[in-house]
Amino acid sequence: MINILLVDDHILFREGINSLLQGQPDITVVAQAGSVTEAIRLTKHHKPEIVLMDFTLPDGTGLDATRVILAEEPNTNIIFLTVHEEDERLFEAIRSGAKGYLLKNTPTAKLLSFLRGVQQDEAALMPQMVTRVLDEFARQSNSERPQTAGLLVLSNREREVLHELASGASNHEIARRLSVSTNTVKNHVSNILSKLKLKSRKHAADYLHKLL
Repeated sequence: MINILLVDDHILFREGINSLLQGQPDITVVAQAGSVTEAIRLTKHHKPEIVLMDFTLPDGTGLDATRVILAEEPNTNIIFLTVHEEDERLFEAIRSGAKGYLLKNTPTAKLLSFLRGVQQDEAALMPQMVTRVLDEFARQSNSERPQTAGLLVLSNREREVLHELASGASNHEIARRLSVSTNTVKNHVSNILSKLKLKSRKHAADYLHKLL
């Protein structure tokens, strides 16, 4: 069961999302909050797996809540659900530690898929937003090590696989070390190359070595 806390100061929208999620057999909305203060308090009390967070709140921003929540409950997955499409807001959310950033016009099926994907350690970002994150950091100076941004769009498991790749491990060796199947490793490698816009395993290894 996926336990979710809803954070939005618009009650009608919040109730609509609540009705949608409560209709799913594997999802439970444990509480609703309309402010930064409530979000922090209810997260500490209920310890939800996911917090669906609005950006603008009466007593601050979702960023404020995110930073406090992750400092106190680091295993919480925070996904922004907002009307704000601006790149600056997107980048701030990712830097704050959010696991995803979705717009309120995200199709229902996509939203549910992203929420379930969090259990598989997947980031909740539409493809165009992944591209925007990577492009933004690519424009920054080399002194700021822009490539580190690419790691933000990888799941924890994909980062583990990337580190194994960088050590020169084969798919079979990675599968044995991580206790997964070889096919699972192949899928992770394919996802890594796609997300980081790289062409080969060697490029992936070189990519990580440049960050070290």
